[in-house]
Amino acid sequence: MKFVDEASIKVHAGKGGNGCLSFRREKYIPRGGPDGGDGGDGGSVILVGVEGLNTLIDFRYTRNFKAEIGQQGSSAECTGRGGEDLLLQVPVGTTIIDEETGDVLGDITELDQRLKVAQGGYHGLGNTRYKSSTNRAPRQTSPGKEGEIRELKLELKVLADVGLLGLPNAGKSTFIRSVSAARPKVADYPFTTLIPNLGVVGMSGDKSFVVADIPGLIEGASEGAGLGIRFLKHLTRTRLLLHLVDMMPYDGSTAGENAEVIEQELAKFSPTMAAGDRWLVLNKVDLLQDDEVDERCDEVVKHLNWQGPVFRMSGLASQGTKDLCAAIMDYIDDHRQRENADPELAVAAEVLRAEMQAEARNRIEELAEVRKNARKQEQVEAEENEDDDDDDYDVEVVYSE
Repeated sequence: MKFVDEASIKVHAGKGGNGCLSFRREKYIPRGGPDGGDGGDGGSVILVGVEGLNTLIDFRYTRNFKAEIGQQGSSAECTGRGGEDLLLQVPVGTTIIDEETGDVLGDITELDQRLKVAQGGYHGLGNTRYKSSTNRAPRQTSPGKEGEIRELKLELKVLADVGLLGLPNAGKSTFIRSVSAARPKVADYPFTTLIPNLGVVGMSGDKSFVVADIPGLIEGASEGAGLGIRFLKHLTRTRLLLHLVDMMPYDGSTAGENAEVIEQELAKFSPTMAAGDRWLVLNKVDLLQDDEVDERCDEVVKHLNWQGPVFRMSGLASQGTKDLCAAIMDYIDDHRQRENADPELAVAAEVLRAEMQAEARNRIEELAEVRKNARKQEQVEAEENEDDDDDDYDVEVVYSE
């Protein structure tokens, strides 16, 4: 199934049913009075988080969704049937944005979580509602209200505790294969990872955490080079980032320079994310000579002026992976316990995630606008060149007398 993490849709809530204008008519009761019933409420549009979905491809080709309208009221004070709510199934991890206002309407972060995105129209009133001591035969009713119409943008961001950063072939997919049951594609050429992959790392007892691997970044990714930066948004929900560095680059570059590229691209994408918790993981140390390991690793740390935790490992040889996973589990447990003890910390973490998502959204939109303008400029230049070429073949006809 094709991986689609963005989609724009239009939702229409159902219109409320009109009220009924009716009077009671029975034998021997010439003036039975008003008996028009109310209409039914229109159906609302509700998004529901479901298990088993990991893409928004269902919304790529079908973009308009309408809930059922409410039925009109009838005589004998019968209320019209209400319209059925329209339930749209979305993957867990979906953010819903109102495209007109730019407001974030909500996040679907749990199974069976529901979010109403368009309210159904309120029902109209029948003439029974308008009877009074001074108006015993009202001929007044009210129509049902129109349901809400909204244009929405759906953004899917994978739910993970840990995110992996690095250049192509840094060993991110190999690491996930080594510590979990996930089997992402691994090969000896760049960009083998084209979509985000998730792996569940099981620890002792019932403890576990989820790792997210995204396609690798290259220099200039923030300007659209390679696969660009659009997959970085999938790391905005993570608690911790691991920056994997290939200690034996195949292209002859240095590990320190490559690590600096990723740090710069991350800072351009989201300063808030760049300021968050991040560990440096020096990978493929098994390829180094034993007497060179310390020196080469220290060079990378000094080049970056790194102040955070540093780990050495080999994903392929499973060297140092257990210690790294144990440290990650301790980190996650500690943060969960602190947030449970102090709810304000949990609120602050949500605020930071919202800031990261806003920065990510703005950066991706800016890049999309730059690409759009570039395409327009190329089209204008191509048309101008075509006009110039046509002039080359013009033939001037001179009539002589």
